[in-house]
Amino acid sequence: MQPVVETLSGLERRVDLVVSMADVEKEVQSQLKRVARTAKVQGFRPGKAPLSIVERSHGPGIRYDVINAEVGRVLDNVLKETQLRVAGTPNLEPKTEGVEEGTMAFSATFEVYPEVQLPDLSALKVTRANVEVGDAEVQRTVDILRKQRAAYEGREGREAQDNDRITLDFVGTIDGVAFDGGSAEGFSFVLGQGRMLPEFEEAVRGMKAGETKTFPLEFPADYAGKEVAGKKADFDIKVTEVAEAILPEVDAEFAKSLGQPEGDVEKLLADIRSNIEREVKARAMSRTKASVLDALAAACTFDVPKALVQSDTESRVAAARADLKQRGVPNADSLPIPAEAFSAESERRVRLGLLVSELVSSADLQAKPEQVRARIEELAQNYEQPAQVVAYYLADRQRRSEIEAIVLEDNVVNHVLEKAQVTDENVDFDELMGTA
Repeated sequence: MQPVVETLSGLERRVDLVVSMADVEKEVQSQLKRVARTAKVQGFRPGKAPLSIVERSHGPGIRYDVINAEVGRVLDNVLKETQLRVAGTPNLEPKTEGVEEGTMAFSATFEVYPEVQLPDLSALKVTRANVEVGDAEVQRTVDILRKQRAAYEGREGREAQDNDRITLDFVGTIDGVAFDGGSAEGFSFVLGQGRMLPEFEEAVRGMKAGETKTFPLEFPADYAGKEVAGKKADFDIKVTEVAEAILPEVDAEFAKSLGQPEGDVEKLLADIRSNIEREVKARAMSRTKASVLDALAAACTFDVPKALVQSDTESRVAAARADLKQRGVPNADSLPIPAEAFSAESERRVRLGLLVSELVSSADLQAKPEQVRARIEELAQNYEQPAQVVAYYLADRQRRSEIEAIVLEDNVVNHVLEKAQVTDENVDFDELMGTA
């Protein structure tokens, strides 16, 4: 007889399970006999205690386990007969009314996976990011590398300007009282890099070695130092040195300092271009992928199991807590983190996961071994010894799985791009790289 499955609401279902007590007791007695062969009971030699005594000591635990196993078996049979896919863990409650003699009855309540209807991909509107990498972008990167390797020379009479290294003494006070962390001697920083608060840098800009200044500074309300956040301070500063940045020439020595053993500048520039192109390709793909996933998410409104959303939310809360702990935030383990802050994104992630899984299955978009190998080899080009990186990824199942997941996502994106209404978007290099 086909089990009766009751639809409660949405994806929630309920089914009654009936367990024969005779079957339970038969299995309990069988297990008791096995346990009795080796059971150690006070006053008896091992394996010689009467079955009735063994039952008093071991029976309740064995009976509990047998009932759970039998309920699980009955539930599995029901799910196979009804072809239901359970999402999460079923909630079991014993029934007391209408139960036939010699049986135990339970109600199992659970959620099922939804029927995922794929959207019409040809109706989706997505944006594909395109970025040009030319000589200007290569030169900009070279300039950054030169600045990172700059030497500094003190200049008498030089007015402090961006990219100069400033050395100074300062004392900060609030209501005339110096505060912790507000004073230093011989402190150095590069002007214009945002290491200091904007008001501090603006006050220093234009000063020369030997000059002094007093200026007010209001700390932001969200300043990391809670004891001064939102408060107004006064700073006395004395500049002791203004050092000009001396950038290295782009020559053989510069090339060697960047890992080009022969000091070949042309090879260095070619390597820089290749690295930029790889990074640009990855970031543009990430931007395009976000557009595709947004379009897919907007096109689907099917219900998702609350159990899966809750599980994802809990994982995100745990990750947030671990991040706070790593940052050294006190009481990170007990700090209240509202799950509601993640629930909307978790629901979207679950819905997209179900949708992508259905799309992968229907369009055969699984990651092929040759695709995974090619992606690993591409990744390995970022390292000094690519062959070792390739061998490492191929030998490590977990790392290989990470690459397989990336390739699978790329397959989905490329499949959607082939079907959807695509608008090509030319993205500024600095915007894409976050240097605008």
